[in-house]
Amino acid sequence: MPDIRHAIIIIAVMGAVTLATRILPVLIFGRGEKIPDFILYLGRVIPYTAMGLLLVYCLRNVSVTGGSHGLPELIALLAVALSYIFRRNTVLSVIIGTVLYMFLVQKVF
Repeated sequence: MPDIRHAIIIIAVMGAVTLATRILPVLIFGRGEKIPDFILYLGRVIPYTAMGLLLVYCLRNVSVTGGSHGLPELIALLAVALSYIFRRNTVLSVIIGTVLYMFLVQKVF
């Protein structure tokens, strides 16, 4: 188990990186300057790209030929999509999908 120095170093590095991600955009683009169109474009498309990547990562090992045939995953995925469509609340959708998936895996399938 790491000693207290390692823990302090890890916390300090995490804090510095978090602070850098907050300060760096202000230093690069300044206050009041027009943000380049390419950066605005990235701000619009990266969240969808990240969600697609997470979706592929989460479903990469689902077997449709064995076991539950991927039904818990499919049901939870549909629940997340529908709850987001109707409520537009990402956190609520993730919680609903996680709880439903855990219920289906533990109790049903």
